[in-house]
Amino acid sequence: MTIAKQEINRHTIAVLVDNESGVLARVVGLFSGRGYNIESLTVAEVDAGEKLSRITIVTSGTAMIIEQIKNQLRRLVPVYKVHDLTIEGPHVSRELALVKVAATGDKRVESLRIADIFRARAIDSTNESFVFEVVGATDKVDAFIKLMEPLGLTDVSRTGVVAIARGPNPI
Repeated sequence: MTIAKQEINRHTIAVLVDNESGVLARVVGLFSGRGYNIESLTVAEVDAGEKLSRITIVTSGTAMIIEQIKNQLRRLVPVYKVHDLTIEGPHVSRELALVKVAATGDKRVESLRIADIFRARAIDSTNESFVFEVVGATDKVDAFIKLMEPLGLTDVSRTGVVAIARGPNPI
């Protein structure tokens, strides 16, 4: 089967690394050096005592490309664990977005109505604008943003995907 005919899928990969300078640059360099795209990237310290950080990467590719990415990540010196949450079993993933909408009159009322449906919270308000906080799966955040566009969407800030495997076992 040729690469053109192989199915391209989105994968969420969790990587446990040393929390030290340059580690993120090495991980990102691995992707950019090989022409792989990062759709979402989040990083945070998860164990201060052990000085460990967790990097959550969302990327797309054929099964062969995803395997190459995981194998290359495992070979990086500061990497301890690499888990493809997409194929290893059930997991929970969420994203947070701050969405600014500048609207008055009916558009203002409609933006509040849609925010209520999506369980978004108005975290800032002026006479001419709102900043909404929406949390959920990426497709939910995308849908909320799309509905806000005709109502006066002016700015969006997104965290990127965070994900964790379900069940009692750690990464």
